[in-house]
Amino acid sequence: MRPSLWADRLMGLLVRFVGLLILLATLAASAASFFYNQTQESDQAARVAMQVNMRLRDHVAILEGVRALYQSDSATSGPGIKAYLGALQPQVQAPGMEGVGIAAAMRAATPAALEAKLRENYGEDIKIWPATDQPIGFAVVLVEPYTPRRHVALGFDMYSEPVRRAAMRRAWQTGRPAASGIVQLAQEKAAKVKQPGFLVYIPVYTRDPLPGEEPGGDTIATTAGTRPVEAFVYAPFRVHDLMRAVLGAQLDTIDGIEVRAGAGPAAPVVFRHGKIGWDAHEQTLRIADREWTMRISYGRFIDRLGRPLGILLFGIALALLATQLHRVQRRRIDVAQALAEQQARHAEDRELMIGEMAHRMKNAFARIGALARITLREAKDLGDFETKFDGRMRALSDAKQMLVTGAVDHVELGRIVRRELELAGRSADQLAAVEGPEVRLDDDGAQSISLAIHEFVTNSIKYGALAGRGDLAVGWRRDAGDIELSWVESDLPETPQIDHESFGTQFIRTLIERQLKGSWQRTAVDKRLAIVIRWPDNAPTD
Repeated sequence: MRPSLWADRLMGLLVRFVGLLILLATLAASAASFFYNQTQESDQAARVAMQVNMRLRDHVAILEGVRALYQSDSATSGPGIKAYLGALQPQVQAPGMEGVGIAAAMRAATPAALEAKLRENYGEDIKIWPATDQPIGFAVVLVEPYTPRRHVALGFDMYSEPVRRAAMRRAWQTGRPAASGIVQLAQEKAAKVKQPGFLVYIPVYTRDPLPGEEPGGDTIATTAGTRPVEAFVYAPFRVHDLMRAVLGAQLDTIDGIEVRAGAGPAAPVVFRHGKIGWDAHEQTLRIADREWTMRISYGRFIDRLGRPLGILLFGIALALLATQLHRVQRRRIDVAQALAEQQARHAEDRELMIGEMAHRMKNAFARIGALARITLREAKDLGDFETKFDGRMRALSDAKQMLVTGAVDHVELGRIVRRELELAGRSADQLAAVEGPEVRLDDDGAQSISLAIHEFVTNSIKYGALAGRGDLAVGWRRDAGDIELSWVESDLPETPQIDHESFGTQFIRTLIERQLKGSWQRTAVDKRLAIVIRWPDNAPTD
């Protein structure tokens, strides 16, 4: 290869390498941008979860303040708590909580003291409900700030319901705030649109046991040494109101949010807004002593994918530009190589054609001599010889002229075979035995087959059946999309030697393989020569 081509190839390789580096750098930058945006969204989700957790801690702090006030003087706790909550205004400072309540302890079937407390707090007769088989109860004697909807909860014995009772037991045993599972709040009876709810309880211990209850007995205090409880300070929460109060306008910036009361997909969904996407971020909410799961999906396609996609497209454009330069260089190299190969093929073809012309001239003279000898054996006198010999030479000239000048659009295979055999002196009966379907050949095909049949005829006149020393059978057929032509000479004086290919044979094989895209096979055994040619059936259309 010339040095300039080596330089072009080296330049092409360098450009390809640079394009690859650009593409890799682009992919890295796009991935970094994508993960940076994802981290930003994860931080935003963590801030939302922290905001919810802080609001819940604020609610618990309010409950702790109410418990301290209640413990200071439980006898006057009603008016004091009302005044405290009126000044604090938790519905304004920490919205989302359905007020603050007191659930006082009572012995089973002795609700009189608590009903009197309800009459003192609200000025009306309110019964304790529902009936229960528990040895003690904790009925609601105060819910503030007061609303008509919350009034429904007054007198409700919370200890009668299993989900609330479980949370109250945990708070009693640990002394810390405890959250219930999802329940329907008592005040939901008066609500037009009901929501799932939960409660947070804080115990208020007393120095004296309740009537009929001993520490460590078969009551709430199942753990030895647990102090008796005279009341629970609690707060009910409506989940939807809580989340909307905490998040507010942020909900409009969030594509989807989902809250489950527990961990894992089996936990019940208590709040859902929008649509959760594949890229949701999961956070943990601390609801007193329980853990909830919050999933947030921002779904901001432009923020998440726009910048990485822009970087990627820009990098791909640079890489394509670099590779296009490489293709230009590669095209120059390919054109130069193709030109060199074409020149080499032309030189080879010229040498082949010059050799073939010399060989054809030799064969032509040999064939003319053979035709003269055959005609001489058949002629009765000199005039007869002249007539027959002149006719055969004229027919040979016409056939060659037809193929060379292209006087017709196509040539029929049978016509070529029969004309060559006729020129070789085959009789009409012998020509009639040559059979095969109609096969039309274009210029290249007709030239290749004519030269091949001419070679076979010439060789047979010299050495085989057409010299009167054996039998000849010629035929062709269509087979699986191919044309198969067979030339069989039998009963020869001796088996032909085909180990070495003559120049003419090599030329014919080259024509068949290159021009016809076909193949040929020669076999010689038991004084018999068989030649089979196969090529695709590409008959010219009218």
